Amino acid sequence: MKIFLSLIILLLIFPSASFSGNYKFQKLVDLKNPWGSSFINNNELIVTEKSGKIKVVNINSKKVSEIEHNLNFLEYGQGGLLDIIYKDNLIWISYTENRGNLKTSTSIAKAKLNKKELEFKNIFQAEPPIDSSYHFGSRLAIKGDYLYASAGERGKGMIAQDPTKHPGSIIRIHLDGSIPKDNPKFGGKSNWLPEIYQIGIRNPQGLTLSPFDGKIYLSNHGAKGGDWFGEAKKGENYGWKILGWGGENYSGIPIGPKWKPGFTKAIQYWVPSIAASAITIYKGDEFKEWNGHALITSLKDQSLRKLKFNDLTNVKEEIIFKNEIGRLRDIQIHPNNGKIYFLAEDSLWLMEKS
Repeated sequence: MKIFLSLIILLLIFPSASFSGNYKFQKLVDLKNPWGSSFINNNELIVTEKSGKIKVVNINSKKVSEIEHNLNFLEYGQGGLLDIIYKDNLIWISYTENRGNLKTSTSIAKAKLNKKELEFKNIFQAEPPIDSSYHFGSRLAIKGDYLYASAGERGKGMIAQDPTKHPGSIIRIHLDGSIPKDNPKFGGKSNWLPEIYQIGIRNPQGLTLSPFDGKIYLSNHGAKGGDWFGEAKKGENYGWKILGWGGENYSGIPIGPKWKPGFTKAIQYWVPSIAASAITIYKGDEFKEWNGHALITSLKDQSLRKLKFNDLTNVKEEIIFKNEIGRLRDIQIHPNNGKIYFLAEDSLWLMEKS
């Protein structure tokens, strides 16, 4: 009876928490500060470590091998090797490029997949290079012949409102680095840099293509509060640092309103901050009841959150787990069976039904 009453009390206090317990975890391999990952086949993930290593992990044998590369990177504060994505025997990577004198940029390079050595060639550099160790972003998503990337505002606040500079924006280029002729610059935003798709973003560490509606979604890591999940919208502005999205400066000084007309409105906000990280729109068989729902990983509260957002007037959030495997940096869905793989702070984990 006491156990039952305790459970009722917990449900009343934490109505969104999940107590289903219908999943289990398995730690696959140890890694060092992993950041991005992508399936290159049904058995292998390619993984970046922020400190500069690129590794291939066999999820069945648990064998880990390292790939040499030629990137001119700098591990600097929050920067280093960031996201990585695979398609058709090609690899794209976002990383902190060393531009000299501690000036760096969130850059993107491309290479043909070779498990021994990757010969990368830059296809994008965020301009201008900045001496800052903060807010690089950065995630990658592919939609057809388009590569979307998120570039953080490097801790420079209102630079995110300047469309003549890349930091604080969503980038949209072709897979070869060329510029799409239907980007905002060519449709009424003549003062925008040609690669910019959307502005007004702080530190976007999640980006994904929905296999259901074909839209690009992103998550943003706010200041002291003000994390959000929303849609990437052509030519629009999420408002940083005019808007605070419900958060405030670390000094305690207010930033601005949560939202106001004229700016893109996020689908979901988190105040206080959860430190939103990588995201995906689930599609698979393992947790088929989640199909079409957004999965949001977090660093600060080490949680996986699920959003049902088909009705934007009634978004439903559920905490799937919290404080189970540490800070969650990345999430990948197995392309065949729908099992879920997480990069935590020092390891790769498998989540499946129990």
